[in-house]
Amino acid sequence: MDFTISPKVEDFRRRIARFVEDEILPLETRPDAWDAHENIDPTALEVLREKARADGLWCLQLRPETGGQGLGKMGMAVCYEEMNRSIFGPVVFNAAAPDDGNMMVLEQAATPDQKARWLAPLVAGEVRSSFAMTEPHPGGGSDPGMMLTTARKDGDRYIIRGRKWFITGAEDAAHFIVVARTSDDPRRGLTAFLHHRDDPGLRIDRRIPIMGPEEHGGHCELVYEGMELPADRVLLGEGLGLKVTQMRLGPARLTHCMRWLGLAQRCTEIAREYAENRHGFGVRLSDRESIQIKLGDLAMQIEMGRLLVMKAAWELDQGRFARKEVSMAKIHVANLLHKAADVAIQINGARGYSKDTVLEWIYRYARQARLVDGADEVHQMVLNRHLTDEKRDFWRWDVATE
Repeated sequence: MDFTISPKVEDFRRRIARFVEDEILPLETRPDAWDAHENIDPTALEVLREKARADGLWCLQLRPETGGQGLGKMGMAVCYEEMNRSIFGPVVFNAAAPDDGNMMVLEQAATPDQKARWLAPLVAGEVRSSFAMTEPHPGGGSDPGMMLTTARKDGDRYIIRGRKWFITGAEDAAHFIVVARTSDDPRRGLTAFLHHRDDPGLRIDRRIPIMGPEEHGGHCELVYEGMELPADRVLLGEGLGLKVTQMRLGPARLTHCMRWLGLAQRCTEIAREYAENRHGFGVRLSDRESIQIKLGDLAMQIEMGRLLVMKAAWELDQGRFARKEVSMAKIHVANLLHKAADVAIQINGARGYSKDTVLEWIYRYARQARLVDGADEVHQMVLNRHLTDEKRDFWRWDVATE
């Protein structure tokens, strides 16, 4: 793969960097710019979203005919990293989870009529969305084969019953993609459906309190109490729900990593700035070898993460599934983010533990990174399966055609 980026991608990266620096970072220090769940206030957000649209920095991940900028996964890697230099960044550009992943899978899998009804309002920023898959024990989590939510066909309609939990953004979402069991077939037993929050039969049982700051709409527990949906709500086809989840979750995991790299860089930036200005015992903190080792290691770990992410993005842009590449990036970058926040807090001392910086916000947010979209251990098992099947070819190089 070629590690150079196109002038088009660099132009977007540069303009996003300037937008984040001038428009978004200053809001982090304003109490009125925060909502009750430690995210950007909706009023402040809409002002920034209008500016992002006007600057042509909207929906970079989608094709131009869908309303996006057509950057591809490699271009997204460059720009998403830049967006998340601010904790408020991605949602401003309509590039935050779960809408980001939902828009990409709808662009790929929905019919023209479904795109007009379910995708276009998301692209326009008129509504929010959720992806309802995970369930409480003993239902499906990382293993969708354990799913207990059912969709029973009755004539030309499906009746959905079951419970979902930790559904990101559900409280503020208007559009949902829900995955339910339509048969016991191990490969074609799941089906994905589209529904609106006002369709009868949906109840939000609770907004689950969590350790860290929340995305807009929180993480909710949902109950489907006999929701009836017509056949035109099926996404991709009956029995193809597992394919829908694979199409969505692989790229979505990688976009998480792209954004987390931006947060890891922000942690390093705050740590370096403090170390360069803090003196103690007659020595500047940044002159201490122990601090230099910590920051040098973080710089290396971040660059390793960038290479893993870019390799996975390149694989996806080639039309491949990139399962092992995405798993490697997910494990490394999730752990890196937690380490970057921890090291930066340690260097900042009590200041880092306080709310005088965003480090404590990032630290609490970072712990979920090793759980969302598959825990570390699940991805490690995936890698071991590839190693078992491929043996030494696990590390093969692609050979160019002459």
